[in-house]
Amino acid sequence: MYRLRVVMTLSLHKLTAGSGYDYLTRQVAALDSTEKGHTGLASYYTERGESPGVWIGSGLDGIDGLAAGDPVTAEQMRALFGCGLHPLAEFRQQQLEGPDLTTRDFQEVTQLGAPFKIFDGDVSPFRLEVAKRIRATNTAAGLPAGASLPAADRARVRSEVAREFFLAEHGRKPVNARELAGQIAKDSRPRTQTVAGYDLTFSPVKSVSTLWAVAEPAVAAVIEKAHQAAVQDALTFIEKHALFTRTGPQGIRQVNVRGLVAAAFTHRDSRAGDPDLHTHVAVANKVQTLDGRWLSIDGRVLFKANVAASETYNSALQQHLRDLLSVRFAERPGTDPAKRPIQEIVGVDPRLNQRWSTRRAHINTRRGELAIQFQHDHGRPPTPVEVLHLAQQATLETRDAKHEPRSLTEQRATWLNEAAAVLGSSEAVASMVQAALAPAAETATIVFAKCALPGHACSWRSRRPAPGRRPPCALSSWPGPKTAVRCSAWPRRLPRRPPSPSKPGSAPTHSPNSPGPYTTASCPTGRQRSAHRPC
Repeated sequence: MYRLRVVMTLSLHKLTAGSGYDYLTRQVAALDSTEKGHTGLASYYTERGESPGVWIGSGLDGIDGLAAGDPVTAEQMRALFGCGLHPLAEFRQQQLEGPDLTTRDFQEVTQLGAPFKIFDGDVSPFRLEVAKRIRATNTAAGLPAGASLPAADRARVRSEVAREFFLAEHGRKPVNARELAGQIAKDSRPRTQTVAGYDLTFSPVKSVSTLWAVAEPAVAAVIEKAHQAAVQDALTFIEKHALFTRTGPQGIRQVNVRGLVAAAFTHRDSRAGDPDLHTHVAVANKVQTLDGRWLSIDGRVLFKANVAASETYNSALQQHLRDLLSVRFAERPGTDPAKRPIQEIVGVDPRLNQRWSTRRAHINTRRGELAIQFQHDHGRPPTPVEVLHLAQQATLETRDAKHEPRSLTEQRATWLNEAAAVLGSSEAVASMVQAALAPAAETATIVFAKCALPGHACSWRSRRPAPGRRPPCALSSWPGPKTAVRCSAWPRRLPRRPPSPSKPGSAPTHSPNSPGPYTTASCPTGRQRSAHRPC
């Protein structure tokens, strides 16, 4: 029995101090007013750019002046994620009054534990030499020294400097592209980095984003509400089971904390412009112990809980959508057997899911072609920064000639037109949405089958027909329909330590009328699994 690979809907990455958080705020609509308050629905639908982020997390109870739901500003992000200070550091300094104020007074009102160590002067000689030659190239061309150089010219300069540095270090020229790329990577990276936080990105399955994009605004708001509730459920799981800090010599002691401090940013589309409802949660690397000290997060535990948090989000999202919209989920056909089956919303046309996924495939294909051309031109593979530029170039080259909309109103109009083109008409889109929101009623039949164990009879409940499958404990010739079923007597939650298997020939461990404990003896395969798939 091999272990199934989990399809992750939660990604986890580190954020570095300084400007490592910038990408979260570049596409976030800035608030003109510094006063607290809620942005109206009219502003949400007409404002260009992504909607502003909000502060979340139980750890906000320890930060004066901020509460869950308050909007995030660039100044607050810069203070917390850029410097490791109180998010309202600038405001708190301005509020200080008195003739006898000292530098220590200003430092105390801004501190949130130890500030991050930022090494602004930690620039490698390689990067300094590249910058020097770029300035020389601009000057020779009659341009300002600080003018932006085309990507191809920058890559050429970096390759030339890297060859010279490799020759000086090893006494020979690089023999292949791998050596040259390794030299650039080694000389480009900062010598020291401080982890300012962690970026947790929650993304639902494609059918959820598809239904959200083409449904009525009121329904779309409910879907987004379910998504936000599932994100909160996953964060609650992390706070309870995966959020710790370490104290003592070399961090020998793991201690509990009050909760996380995070900024959540909900984005509407992918870089390709397709509907992609997802939320970035920037978790600050600042947690408060129960005795009031501000320390850093034990990142090892957080990374180990990535899969569990992702599964928590998936399960919570499906449950919220069932409760709010009565949608049903079913396994996506054609899933890789080595992966856990992906659950999609029943009624959402797979052609739309594919349409808004193939554009990303086209971008990846074009990016691969550009990467091959890059290596041919410069004799080395592109660096991570250059890969990002190639991805942006591929996005522009594969995008439609029309202007890409930015407001939610314009995006929804574009997505509805694209959906109508795929399904044939606007009426077909509306019919699909109606089918997804009002799925056919599930058939619930009770059948009785003779269990594979002697003298063991079970009551089975059949809900979702799946031809070719039968109860795992039933005989191959059992009289009921061959559908995916579950024994109604099995408990929903298994004990931590299952009881010992029954002796051969003993009474059955459970019956249709008495939900006794589940043991390995009641499964003919002899193994114990989760409550949802006991056999």
